This record gives sequence, structure tokens and C-alpha cells, in this order.
Amino acid sequence: MSGPLVIVGDSLLDVDVEGTADRLAPDAPVPVVEEQAEHHRPGGAGLAALLAARDGTRVVLITAMGDDPSGRCLEGLLSPSVEIVRLPLRGTTVRKTRVRARGQTLVRIDTGDGRALGRPGQVASASAFARAADALAAASAVLVADYGRGVADLLREPLRGLDVPLVWDPHPRGALPVSGCALVTPSEAEARGMCEEPYVSPERTARRLVRDLDAEAVAITLGERGAMLARRGGRFGPVPVPHVASGTDACGAGDRFAAAAALALADGASTEDAVARAVGEATRFVEEGGAAALRLPRPAAESPVPFAPGASAFEVAAAVRAAGGRLIATGGCFDLLHAGHVSLLRRARALGDALVVCVNSDDSIRRLKGPSRPLVSERDRVEVLRALGCVDAVTVFDEDTPSRVIERLCPDVWVKGGDYDERSMPEAEAVRRAGGEVVILPTVPGYSTTGLIAAARAAS
Repeated sequence: MSGPLVIVGDSLLDVDVEGTADRLAPDAPVPVVEEQAEHHRPGGAGLAALLAARDGTRVVLITAMGDDPSGRCLEGLLSPSVEIVRLPLRGTTVRKTRVRARGQTLVRIDTGDGRALGRPGQVASASAFARAADALAAASAVLVADYGRGVADLLREPLRGLDVPLVWDPHPRGALPVSGCALVTPSEAEARGMCEEPYVSPERTARRLVRDLDAEAVAITLGERGAMLARRGGRFGPVPVPHVASGTDACGAGDRFAAAAALALADGASTEDAVARAVGEATRFVEEGGAAALRLPRPAAESPVPFAPGASAFEVAAAVRAAGGRLIATGGCFDLLHAGHVSLLRRARALGDALVVCVNSDDSIRRLKGPSRPLVSERDRVEVLRALGCVDAVTVFDEDTPSRVIERLCPDVWVKGGDYDERSMPEAEAVRRAGGEVVILPTVPGYSTTGLIAAARAAS
């Protein structure tokens, strides 16, 4: 894969309230659930993006999120592993809460009325739409995870005529896929609703949908029976499961199927091989417990650790350890702070309970980058970083590497941008000695301090 997998669609917040139910309520014949835990995870296109990213793939998610508690939680869950192109949302982020007892769902409560803002072919935010178009142009494959909330409608025109594989996972409330899709992946119930003629069998419906949708292929997912694949030209046949999955919760299996198929097509697999791989991955996903088995770190906004305003980096570190929290640290020059830096810091903060930024002193930068740097003084760089809501404390180091300050802070996670690797990172050994791990987050393309300086000099 030369470019990222780009996922376009509607994201929502899934919440599982897990507990036990050993008695009925005295006022109604309903079980009383005694809550033991509450787990949050992305749903819809967000779940497809998270699952694809866990396969080690660079993923860009084009979605709409609201600036509300559910939207902020959703962004915090996704941002450590997925690059988000955020479109505006009218209304509130959709939240689906399942109340479960001993692994059995008793009731689901849906809240939120959010829809992507705008109308087909028009997005309220021109910059967001431009970023979405750039992401689509750089993709190695595109997956549309349509949950009927408007994102696919907004981007319908840019999705036409892509020269990379386009996989479309439809929804009864969504529009029909654009013509020319490499693969359309409806469930059996969705396929029945998409086909105008009376439903007879999966194979006949799949063949009809290939013609009606002008698609290269249609794979109707059949749960424990695998899938029925039909291709343009009349070829069709079943794709069986490798074995019967022992799990009972199939929530998220369709997203796993579609993401696995898109990744396989991006890697150059044939349609038959891509669908076979998707069937196998979806089967394994259900066997491992489905979406309910995903356990993600709590977003930073939901896991506050108490420390005094203006606390030093080392006071913050001590407070996090005392509360049993997770300390994140990162470091760099941060000369001419730009959007790439802010994206990295926000995603780093989402990995734990507090973020400490270790900043090179002026003398340290001069030794590393020459007498003309830094452009912004140490004092001002610290002041700007402290003003960011995602940064909890800043400390300055005068050495060429942050190894000494890392040994004092003992962070659980040391974060660097994707232009580094652990072998070329001199502080990596200090992180390991302190009992932490190194996490490399992908950088936002097109942003660099060197590039900004060159552009400013050229303009002047």
C-alpha cells in the first residue's frame, strides 16, 4: 500500500454497560442490572477505521462529529491511531448504549440526532472539504461505511470515478452506492431492501445487484454461512467460513468484514481472495467476542487526575502515579508551532491521563540546528505550549537528548512523530530503563518547521 486506507462515513459512540441481573424489579417484570463496568468504543465508520488501524495500516477517517461530550469522547478514542478529517455535524453525536448482563444484551438505548452538515456536493467548511478531497486523492483504497447520517451523501461526487478500489458498505437509511464500486458488501437483510424484485436467494440477489448498481462485485454477508459473491460477467459462488465461530455477539462483524476486504484490495488481492480474507477476519472477530471485547484506554477528558494549576512537570508526574494513572510525555524543539505539532500533541494526550512536553532549550537547539535557530525563544515556546488545552505541563532540558529528564519523569509512554523510528531515537533506551514504551504516531503530511521557514524566506 502506497497511500492510506481512507474510510468515509458516519461515526457514532458505542457504550456497553456491563453488569449482573439476578432479580426482577419490584414495580415491573424487568431485570435489575447492577452495573459493574462501562466501556466506550467507536461505532459505525469509526469502528471500521479503528479495526483497520489495528492491522498496522495508516488510516484516514473522513467523518462528522459534534462538539459535545459524546463527540469529544469519540475523537479521544480514535485520534491516537487514526487521522481524522472532521466535517461539521448538525445536532448531537449519535450514542448507542447497550445494557448487558453476563454477556447478554437486554436493551439498547439510542440518543443523538446528528447529521453531516450541508447538502450533496457542498460542505459548510471549505477547508474540511479540501482536506477530504486531498485524502481521497492520496488513498490506496477507499471504504464507505454508510450509516445513513449524511457523510457519504456530502462526498458522493468526489467518490465517483476513483482510480483505486472503492468498497461500499451500505445502510438501509443511506443512499445507493455510486456506480463502479469494486465491491459492495450488504448484509442479507440490506440486500433484500436494495433489490426491487422479490427475494429468492442470496446468489440471485447478488447477481441482480451487480447489474443494478453497476458494480464490479457484490458480496452479501450471511453471518455464520460466510458470504455470497457475484462478479460482473455473471460469475458467482459462495465463500464459506473457515470454521464456525464460537462467539455469540456479532456486533461490528460487518465493519470488520468491509475493512478487511478494503485492505486486501489495496494490497492487490483479487476480489475472490479479498472476500475470503474478509470472511475469515470477520469470523475470527466474532470468535474473539466481537466489538464488546474491545477495551480501549479512557479518553483523557474522561479520566482526570487531580493536580494543582501551574504544577511543574515533575509534580504532575507524581500526581499521575499516585492516582494510578498513565503519564504521557513527548519532546522536541517546537520552534514555530504549527498544526502538525498540535495534532501530534492532541493525539498524544488522548493516550493517557496527563501530557508533559519536554522542550529543547535555546542552547540545545543551537547545537542541533545551528546558530540561526531557534526563531522563537525558549520562554515564548514554553508559554505557547502551556496555553494548549492538551498540554498539562512543560519542562525544558539543556542536553542534546531528553534522556535525563525522561529518567526523572518515568513516563508510561514516550511519543514521537512518524518521521522517527525507535532505532534512530537516542532516548529510546532511557524510556525502556524508566519502564515506559515508545509510541510512534503518524504525522500530518505537509507540515514542518523547516518548510515554514523556507516559505517565509521565499515570500520575503
